[in-house]
Amino acid sequence: MRCRDRRWRSQARAGAGCALLFLALTLLLDRAAGTLTLPRALLWTALSAVLLAVLVPPRIRLAAGRLTVRGAWRERTVRADALVSVRQQEGVSAHLVLYDADGHHVQLDPRALAASPFLRHELETSVHRSQRAGTLREGGRLIARLAREADAEALRGM
Repeated sequence: MRCRDRRWRSQARAGAGCALLFLALTLLLDRAAGTLTLPRALLWTALSAVLLAVLVPPRIRLAAGRLTVRGAWRERTVRADALVSVRQQEGVSAHLVLYDADGHHVQLDPRALAASPFLRHELETSVHRSQRAGTLREGGRLIARLAREADAEALRGM
């Protein structure tokens, strides 16, 4: 079964809209000030492209036992059925870090799991497979807690 983050498309659209709005406003203001030149237009375009890369969230996909997180510059994949560790990094932007038996790791936003029940369920199933196989040493309860919190939040929203 293939699962994806349901929020990605709308968040990518919002990020692209913000980047285009930034480009349009900067070009308009620079033109109104009479200082718009080709190098300045290229600078504003480059800054808008950087803004787009920052605002578009990573794309998360779980298919055929592999969890793939594709960001603006790189793609990382772990074997979801051979997880060794699941950790939650706290801070300004809390995220999950999953390590597999091959030494690969991915980082993902726990809100993506909360927003996508199919993705969350498939990841839970993969965590259970890793526990049964004996590879998961750390973090099995963390995924279960995140799933309970997401379910409770969904029930409050009803």
